[in-house]
Amino acid sequence: MNTLFKSKVSRKSVLGTAEEKIPKTIEIKSISHDIEEKGVRMKLTVIDTPGFGDQINNENCWQPIMKFINDQYEQYLQEEINIDRKKRIPDSRVHCCIYFIPPTGHCLRPLDVEFMRRLSKVVNIVPVIAKADTLTLEERDFFKKKIREELRANGIDVYPQKEFDEDAEDRMINEKIREMIPFAVVGSDQEYQVNGRRLLGRKTKWGTIEVENIAHCEFAYLRDLLISIHYEMYRVRRLNENNTQANGLGEHHPACHEI
Repeated sequence: MNTLFKSKVSRKSVLGTAEEKIPKTIEIKSISHDIEEKGVRMKLTVIDTPGFGDQINNENCWQPIMKFINDQYEQYLQEEINIDRKKRIPDSRVHCCIYFIPPTGHCLRPLDVEFMRRLSKVVNIVPVIAKADTLTLEERDFFKKKIREELRANGIDVYPQKEFDEDAEDRMINEKIREMIPFAVVGSDQEYQVNGRRLLGRKTKWGTIEVENIAHCEFAYLRDLLISIHYEMYRVRRLNENNTQANGLGEHHPACHEI
């Protein structure tokens, strides 16, 4: 997450014993950070779920996450229908879930399928292959194709969904994104000298993997997609607020929460 937003938005866990590293239950940890994009300052909240999928018995392990997401929607709705509501309601809703897939190179685990199938009903899912440098380019392409097939076979609708194909241009852009999903990413907060430039990357005995080089890693595409989701939410909310004020209906209007 730090690599993705070029900021310290996520705390590194304190190293302990192997047993201490795995939470006994799924935790919900959030940290907020201000980012600036297109001249607009936006508040980004990253919610992490340490402990997910790490137990011996992972049955129903998605339930705390589902509950958290639904609770945020319910909290927002209650604020909206409150007679004495705030002029600007804090938006704690979860707009996107980045689901990290282990780089096995084979197929999705049953846990991956079940989680994404359930969560895709309540939040935008963006699947990502983590530590993609452990796969060869051929393995990576095969794995990406296999995951797309499994997503379709299991009826898992990931972002961008078909309803966002509002016109031919949108459809063309969205189809390109769908062909790239899941994004293959490599994270690093280390800088290295490459051809006279300081770049974020990972040093290997074969060379340096450049995080922002789209030939090496798809972080740039993922970042653009997430910023566009976040920015669109902001834009729609501001337009709705302005329209409401123009109509004399108050200072706040329900923001579009399809995204």
